[in-house]
Amino acid sequence: MTAQGGFSRRGWLLFAAMAVLWGVPYLFISIAVESLSPPSIVAGRTLLAALLLLPFAIRGGALRAALRHWPWVLAFGLVEMAGPFVLLGHAEMTLPSGMTGLLVATVPLFAALIALGGGDRGVLRPARGLGLLVGFVGVAIVVAGPGLLGGEVDLLAAGEVLLVAVLYSIAPFIVARKLADVPSIGTITLSLLMVGIIYLPLAALTQHQIPTLPSIAALLVLAVVCTAVAFLAFFALIREVGPVRAPLFTYVNPVVAIVLGAIVLAEPLTPGLLIGFPLIIAGCWFAATGGRLRPPASTPSELVPTAHPPTP
Repeated sequence: MTAQGGFSRRGWLLFAAMAVLWGVPYLFISIAVESLSPPSIVAGRTLLAALLLLPFAIRGGALRAALRHWPWVLAFGLVEMAGPFVLLGHAEMTLPSGMTGLLVATVPLFAALIALGGGDRGVLRPARGLGLLVGFVGVAIVVAGPGLLGGEVDLLAAGEVLLVAVLYSIAPFIVARKLADVPSIGTITLSLLMVGIIYLPLAALTQHQIPTLPSIAALLVLAVVCTAVAFLAFFALIREVGPVRAPLFTYVNPVVAIVLGAIVLAEPLTPGLLIGFPLIIAGCWFAATGGRLRPPASTPSELVPTAHPPTP
């Protein structure tokens, strides 16, 4: 971090890397589900990533610390990975990857509502309240817009992605309240390992065709680049710019998802997507931060997640 409190060059490079690393998974999930079942994707992605992160977690005792809190680590894994990964895989069998990435970006909206239910009245401040309203209007336009304009959208798939956003909004609260003393890499590695073991038999039962080379390649990218490497880069970003501002890259992820979906998969840029996109991003920004670049670190419910942003 620079002396003036801005990002250093290394900070900006890590920020840009994370915007890409967690903006591209939606594209590769869309490719993977062409011949891999959603449980197979979850099992392969989590087990491979866990094996790659294991040496880093063992070093320094992070894995040992996580094992002492394994029930809450498992709960975190179920909410952050087990549910979302399979729901995203199923949803992207019919939903464009760009729309999926954009709907996942609603996490701060749901996190703000959860904080409100927990007694955080700061959510009712005018800027944050307006952000909630604007963000959900954007969601309505993205989901309902195609139908109003004569197109079609799979409402079940859209609902699955919004459920993912709800789960992602819950996960940081588990970390903050139950796993605050556990090193992040220990929590991540153990939860990946647990989820992978849980999904391994489901993968065997649901995988009915021989995977194609593109799907296998997409799975490897998801495991190695978008999970293992991404988490290591995220930890480095936290060390460089601090835990409050590090997750701000999540506001850029939907841009990457939409652009890649349009260029690589020729997904259409519908009017509903183009209109709802800026509303959702602006709404999430104001709901999470009140329009401030750096929310006060002393109020953990300000809802820019301080440890684990949504992992696509």
